[in-house]
Amino acid sequence: MYYIFDGTYYGWLTCVFEAFERKEFSIKPITKEFHLPDIFADDRVITTSKEKAIRIIRGLEGHVGKNMAQDFYRAFLFEHPAVWQAAYYLAVQIFKGNKHILSNFGNDAVMKFSDALRKVSRERHRMKAFVRFQQSTDGLYFAVVEPDFNVLPLIAAFFKNRYTDQSWIIYDLKRNYGIYWDKVNLIEVELNAGEIGDVMHTSTLVSLDDQEEYYKNLWQQYFKSTNIEARRNLKLHLKHVPRRYWKYLPEKN
Repeated sequence: MYYIFDGTYYGWLTCVFEAFERKEFSIKPITKEFHLPDIFADDRVITTSKEKAIRIIRGLEGHVGKNMAQDFYRAFLFEHPAVWQAAYYLAVQIFKGNKHILSNFGNDAVMKFSDALRKVSRERHRMKAFVRFQQSTDGLYFAVVEPDFNVLPLIAAFFKNRYTDQSWIIYDLKRNYGIYWDKVNLIEVELNAGEIGDVMHTSTLVSLDDQEEYYKNLWQQYFKSTNIEARRNLKLHLKHVPRRYWKYLPEKN
């Protein structure tokens, strides 16, 4: 049976709760985006319940600890049905008493879960290193990104702590939402198509401050002057700074 949820983490957790409540353990949590009708399987639309989701979170924390319980959220951000299915299987096993299953790397679900965690963690680390802010004339700092996985929730606190005294937005173009820090709160925001175009081209909505242009050119000159052509190793460079990040790095323009 397919459990169709709204694509949120709380929605996925509600699927786990409903599976136990209904005693329907052979289910596949999936979103409408990925779901393909199957004449051999029934569908059940799951309504997200914050209360049920929190009960599952508390249950996982009680069985495997807070940090491992948080791994389920990190794996969920991989955004793939196969990983959601593996995580669901592991959650069921944990609640059935097999709390050591996460250390059984001979299990296919554990391997899939661990691989997703590794890739999400790597993308989070890269985003911390490759986000480049530009300052607009109204004093707002903004950055656009397109990470492979939905890591904005995992890097928001890092940038809040690092740039506490500045207002900024990090916007994920691939998922069309961003994190806005107003010096007090972290707020999730969405821009319309016109606003996204303005941000991308730094035109009417966001025009670069003159001083920002100066610092941008200064940084590009510094990058160019410190480069040693004789030691150029493009293969090694691409390993640490993949080409897909280049379009958002001023030093690569």
